Amino acid sequence: MDRLVAIAVQRRYLMVGVFVAVLIGGLIAFGQLNIEAYSDPTPPMVDIVTQSSGLSAEEIERYITIPIETQVAGIKNVTTIRTISLYGLSDVKLQFSFAYTYDEALQQVLNRLAQLAPLPGNVQPQISPASPIGEIYRYRLVGPPNYSVLDLKTIQDWILQRRFRAVPGVIDVTGWGGKTKTYELQVDFNKLIANGLTLPQMLQAVSNSNVNVGGNTVNIGSQSAVVRGVGLIRSMDDLAKTMISQSGGNPVLVKDVATVTVGEKPRLGIAGLDENDDIVQGIVLMRRGEQTTPTIERVEQLVAKINSASTLPPGVHIERIYDRKDLIDLTTSTVLHNMVIGILLIVLLQWIFLGDLRSALIVGATIPFALFFAVIILVLRGESANLLSVGAIDFGLIVDATVIMVEAIFRRLTQTTTLSEIEEGYISTDTAMDMKRHAVLSAGADVSRSIFFAATIIVAAFLPLFTLSGVEGNIFRADGANVCLCAGRRPACDLHCDAGVERDYPAALRARNRNAADGTVA
Repeated sequence: MDRLVAIAVQRRYLMVGVFVAVLIGGLIAFGQLNIEAYSDPTPPMVDIVTQSSGLSAEEIERYITIPIETQVAGIKNVTTIRTISLYGLSDVKLQFSFAYTYDEALQQVLNRLAQLAPLPGNVQPQISPASPIGEIYRYRLVGPPNYSVLDLKTIQDWILQRRFRAVPGVIDVTGWGGKTKTYELQVDFNKLIANGLTLPQMLQAVSNSNVNVGGNTVNIGSQSAVVRGVGLIRSMDDLAKTMISQSGGNPVLVKDVATVTVGEKPRLGIAGLDENDDIVQGIVLMRRGEQTTPTIERVEQLVAKINSASTLPPGVHIERIYDRKDLIDLTTSTVLHNMVIGILLIVLLQWIFLGDLRSALIVGATIPFALFFAVIILVLRGESANLLSVGAIDFGLIVDATVIMVEAIFRRLTQTTTLSEIEEGYISTDTAMDMKRHAVLSAGADVSRSIFFAATIIVAAFLPLFTLSGVEGNIFRADGANVCLCAGRRPACDLHCDAGVERDYPAALRARNRNAADGTVA
């Protein structure tokens, strides 16, 4: 500690340069720092969702939930398995210990599901993309007055959902509200019976007609042409003209026995906003482990591009409802506001009690120095900040050691030679500067050990946080790291070396200074 103080006194301009460099570097790093609204403290959890329409809750439990639960029960590091069986829906949640990351846990689950026997109806289990902090952006589709929620839902499912999923960092988009469009056949059974057909025959014919088939090749000289039967249904007219069978040498088409109409699936819910009780909205989900701020920026860029281009029909646009950037901006402004208020209060109190503005400014400079130093370390380590980790910084702990050092130096300088003594010719300027440097070193030596042990005690008090595991460790480990980084940073305290302080000092020291100036004392 004494050597550090000596280096700071001898190289004052270097210390000021380091201080300015940390401030500038901290500002640059702060612009690159990824700030999360809150961290994800939950252990890795994999949610297996299986849908099978037509099965009751008891059948879902017996034929889907129990086989999946049995298959994944032996996975390593699984701590809890929770299952829910509803009508047409099976939900199996696997919670792992922190020995696995989410990606490792997901891979283990996928490996086990690949060995699962076929389920009734050949249904396939799916991994839910939702996570505790996955929702980052909400929007709604707004169209002209003649646009129904059926049309908006179709745009959401077939245009927007695919584009949002292509954004790096986005795992899925969940649609809410609206009506799902369907093409329906209203069958006239009298006509169906008159043509000697059954309903399964018509359904099978429509299904077989909606495929493309290959017909080998036709050789033309040295070349071969691919023969292909194109049977995709592209419009309602194509569906109406689909041939089901033939009767008496005449084709029987769908329009001969049924009417093709546009319908909708049965609605199981509705979404509303403010005075609108029926809207179409989407929720963008972020992939686990991704950084929130860059992902939101990419989503906002895509929204602006879609609204400004001709991607959507005329008059239809995306309207933002919420994104997590609002909470992140509030977090950032709160931290900066608290830092400014803390600096002003500390400077004011220090000025009141010491009566010296320069001392107060030196103490107040500790706060931005420590904060920006911690930000630089976070950026270099590739870590993110959040409301808990940044808000854990205690300004009192940061300035304690600086207050002790500055007050000790201030007290020593009041007992040393002053500017008036130089003007009276008692001592030279070089001698006065040497005496002030000696006073600073002496004051630093008096309190350096106390400051060192005080900072060590603060760091030691936070060390147990690094031994916490589970949810507690995820929450408080970053807090302890930031506090320890800030508590160990001190700005240069030698700026008082050239200060002229008008104070009295012992008469013996005054007499010695005068004799030294006259040359009468060696």
